[in-house]
Amino acid sequence: MRFSRFIMAERVLVEEAPLELNPHELRSKLPTEGCGAVVSFVGITRETEGEDAVLRLEFDAWKDHLTPVLSRLGQEAIDAYGVRFVALAHRTGSVGPQEPIVAIHVASPHRKEAFEACSWLIDELKKQAPIWKKEVTSAGETWKEGLG
Repeated sequence: MRFSRFIMAERVLVEEAPLELNPHELRSKLPTEGCGAVVSFVGITRETEGEDAVLRLEFDAWKDHLTPVLSRLGQEAIDAYGVRFVALAHRTGSVGPQEPIVAIHVASPHRKEAFEACSWLIDELKKQAPIWKKEVTSAGETWKEGLG
């Protein structure tokens, strides 16, 4: 399952799934007016889990709720940390080793707030985004607990 949609709220960009080519392409869409820092996080699929080879991760999402949740989290980061702009993207479907899964970019007047907001965003995305992950390894398949 793959879907692609680009949403630009007033200060939050959400793009779903098109990270196959370049997760930093989303960064190029992030406005930086009045900013002195951009902090980015790109999560990729590991090659191993314990002693097992990871063949792929399979992400399933509740599509109708993913964009609103990511948009809300972006706005909450802006409100809580005083950053100016947030861009988020998360893949769905099959993601192989070393391929990007998630990208978060935060533009802020100052670096401290940008780092804090980016860290908070990945933690909250994993807790709140309606995304489920199945890990397919050389030892078999396992659905990971929780969201994200």
